[in-house]
Amino acid sequence: MGRNSLCLLGGTFDRFHVGHEHLLTTCLEQSDQVQVWLISDEIAQRKNPLVLSWETRNDEISAWAEDAGFSERISLHLLKDKVGPAPTSKEADAIGCTLETLPTCEVINSRRQHGGLSPLNIIQVDHVSGSDGKIVSSSRIRAGEIGRDGSRWLGDAEMNTDQRMPAMLDDELKQPYGTLYEGPESNPSVAMRKALATIGDESPKLIAVGDVCVHALVDMNEIPDLAFVDGMTKREDWAPAADLDRTVFTSLSTCISPPGVITADLKQATKAALSNGEPTLVVVNGEEDLAPLIVHLLAPLGCAVVYGQPGKGVVLRITTEETKENCRRLLDVFTREV
Repeated sequence: MGRNSLCLLGGTFDRFHVGHEHLLTTCLEQSDQVQVWLISDEIAQRKNPLVLSWETRNDEISAWAEDAGFSERISLHLLKDKVGPAPTSKEADAIGCTLETLPTCEVINSRRQHGGLSPLNIIQVDHVSGSDGKIVSSSRIRAGEIGRDGSRWLGDAEMNTDQRMPAMLDDELKQPYGTLYEGPESNPSVAMRKALATIGDESPKLIAVGDVCVHALVDMNEIPDLAFVDGMTKREDWAPAADLDRTVFTSLSTCISPPGVITADLKQATKAALSNGEPTLVVVNGEEDLAPLIVHLLAPLGCAVVYGQPGKGVVLRITTEETKENCRRLLDVFTREV
């Protein structure tokens, strides 16, 4: 089969990743020009509210094309339906797809033939596998499992390893990691209400770390999807912790994680709680101060994580790819316990 003149590609192309790169590169190897039709924001938001904007998706592909030397051979367009110009285009002679979208390409070719046009050459491209052997996909990236290069944020071996925080991180981890909402220490709900008011409806989960934060949310009838408590505040026993109404949580789990250590037990408890679909209270025997690091690495993108900043208020951080990268950087400095 000879080289194609113009290949069509359509899709969401959310959080441009190595699988997208492979798809585009393969189509470019077999075609002079490639038109990429990006699904509109209206359609994409119905698919998942965390899909990036059309403009951002467009910019990410454009940046990659320029860096790879393909900018003169790729053009980007707005896709307002499932098939775009493919059924009627007289310029295109090829269409790219993966196994999942192959049936759509076959329907397109059937429509073309009924309209008196030649069928498009179908370039079926294999998926790219990540570090865990599973397919790299935008949905897995949004789910918080992997980065755009296909690497797991937390691999299986690390999930089963205890890790100790080095003293060199002490000052950095004492600083608020996120937006600080101030309020009186005697009434934490003041700061908490400020924080909650900024969380969008698209946030998959509300996650609270620390007895004071969890207690405040429960008192406000804002039950977090996941909560961590250890019965202490400022590293001292906190008497009101005993009054927490645990019945508002459908699931209860316990784990061991001493001060300054992120244990495999804490990691496994966090992973299980994030996936069970029920409001879950995790009672930590030890200290939950380092839990946000693991929460951000395991949580889906868009999750809202709140914790208390002693004497100041409440810190809110949304789980983003940038958040995960920073938590990964910090955890890489931790030492592994034998």
